[in-house]
Amino acid sequence: ANPRAGTALMDALKKPLRIPPDFSTYAEEKELFPLLERLLHEVLVSRPADPLQVMASYLAREKDDVPRVIVYGPPASGQHTVSKLASRKLKAVHVRPSRVVNEDKTAQGKEARSLQQANKDLPPSLWADLLHCRLQQKDCVNKGWVLEGFPRTREQALALQAKGVIAKHFVHLEAPDSVLVERYAGKRVDPLTGDVYHLVFDAPRSQEVAARLREEPGGVASNLHGKLELYHRHSAGVLSCYCKASKTFNADQPTTDIIAQVHQFLCTLPRSAAPHTPRVVLLGPPGSGKSLQAANLARSYRLVDVDCRELIRQTLVSGSKLALQMRPFHQGNMLIPDDMVMQVLLGRLSQLDCASRGWVLHGFPLTRDQAELLTKAGHRPNRVFFLDVPEDSLKERLTLWRTDPLTGMRYHLLLKPPPSQEVMDRLLTHPRDTEEKISEQVEFYGSCVEDIAEYYSWGQHINGDQDPQTVFECIESMLVTPLPKQPPLSLISENEQN
Repeated sequence: ANPRAGTALMDALKKPLRIPPDFSTYAEEKELFPLLERLLHEVLVSRPADPLQVMASYLAREKDDVPRVIVYGPPASGQHTVSKLASRKLKAVHVRPSRVVNEDKTAQGKEARSLQQANKDLPPSLWADLLHCRLQQKDCVNKGWVLEGFPRTREQALALQAKGVIAKHFVHLEAPDSVLVERYAGKRVDPLTGDVYHLVFDAPRSQEVAARLREEPGGVASNLHGKLELYHRHSAGVLSCYCKASKTFNADQPTTDIIAQVHQFLCTLPRSAAPHTPRVVLLGPPGSGKSLQAANLARSYRLVDVDCRELIRQTLVSGSKLALQMRPFHQGNMLIPDDMVMQVLLGRLSQLDCASRGWVLHGFPLTRDQAELLTKAGHRPNRVFFLDVPEDSLKERLTLWRTDPLTGMRYHLLLKPPPSQEVMDRLLTHPRDTEEKISEQVEFYGSCVEDIAEYYSWGQHINGDQDPQTVFECIESMLVTPLPKQPPLSLISENEQN
C-alpha cells in the first residue's frame, strides 16, 4: 500500500465540504418550488378523477400564476372604479356578478334571472355555480380575474370557496357612512350596459353615454340606507373568510392614491411554504449598524453571519499561500485585489452550513464590480438591504468610540460608557475613529453606492438612523415576505401611456 495515498485521502477528508450554489439558485430563478405549490393547490382544490391530466393541462397554460382578486366594500365606496382600473393594470378580466347573470345562457342563468324578476334573492349555491362557470372560461384562466362586489354574505363566500374559487388578494374598501351618502347622490347607471358612473368622480367620456345615464329608482333614501345596513350586518362574516388575503384601504381619498395603494398590494406575493434559503447582503456606510443587524438576523433565523472583513483577518494569520499573497497589500494599507477577496469569500459561502441554512453577508460587495463577481460565482443574493444613515449621525456614532489600551475593550462615550473613571482616564482614540478617517470611508461608500444600487435595483432601502430594534423589524418584514413582482404604477403614468 502506498502511504502517501492514504495521507492524501486523510487530508482531503479534513477539507470542508463545498456545496455548489447552482441548485438552489436555479430553483429560485425558475420558481420551481412555488410552481409545485400552485400545482398541488390546483389538484387539491379541484379534486379531479385524473390528477395527471389536470397537472398536464395546468403546466400547458400560457401563464399559470395569474391574478385572482376580489374587491369588496360598502355601496359608493368605489368598488366599480377600483375593479375596473385594477383589471386594466393587471390585464385581467373584470367580472361583475350582475353581468354574469344577464349573459349566462344556461338553465342556471335563466333560473337566476327569473328569481331576480320576482325580486327574490339568489341562493348562495346558485351564485357560486354561475361565478365558478364564468371564472373557468378561457379568458379568466389565462389572464386572471378581478371580481367586483361579491361575495356579500358569509354564506356566499363559503359557497364560492367550496367550488374552488380562491382569491389571492381581497381588497376591502372602507369609508364613513356620511361620505358614502354624499357620493351616492352623484351615482348614475347606464341602462344599456349596466355600467356605473359618478357625475363628479367618474364621469363618462362619451357625450352619448352621458346623455342616457339614469339615477337608480328610488334615489338615496330607498337604496343606500338599506344596502349600508346589509353591508354592516354581513361585513364581519365576509372578512373572516378572507382574513389571510385581505387588506383594508381608506376609500375617502383621491382615486389616484387609492389605485396606487391597491396596485402595490396586488403586486405583493403571499407568503409561501416553499423552501427558501435566505441569501442576504447588508450594505451601508461605516457605522450604519450592519454588524449589529447581521448578528440579529443570524440569531433569529439561524443564518450564518459572514463578515468579509473578519474572514480576511482570519486568512491573513492562517499562513496559507493566499495569506502570503494578501499580506503585502494589507501591510501597505492598499485594497486587496478582488480575486483574492473572492477566494476567501467563496470558501466560506460554499460550506455546508451556508448552503443549508442561508447567510447574511456584510463588508462585501463594496463596488459594482464585486457585486457582479459575486453573482458570476453563483452566490446571487435574494435580499439586499441598504441602511441609509446621514453623515452627521455616522460621525456622532463613530467619533465617540474609545479603546482601552490595557484590556483592548472598546467603549462608546454615549451608548456604552466605561464602567469607572479610572478606565475613562486611560481610554484612547483609535486612528480609524478620527473624523478625517470616517469622512474618507463615507466618501468612498457614497462614490460607489449608486452603481451598486443600480445593479441591485430590487434592493430595499431602510432608514438606519433610528432605534436598532426598529431597523431590525423593517429588515425582518422584508425578509419573510416575497418581493413584489413589479414596482407599483401610478394612475397618472397609466393615463399617460394610454
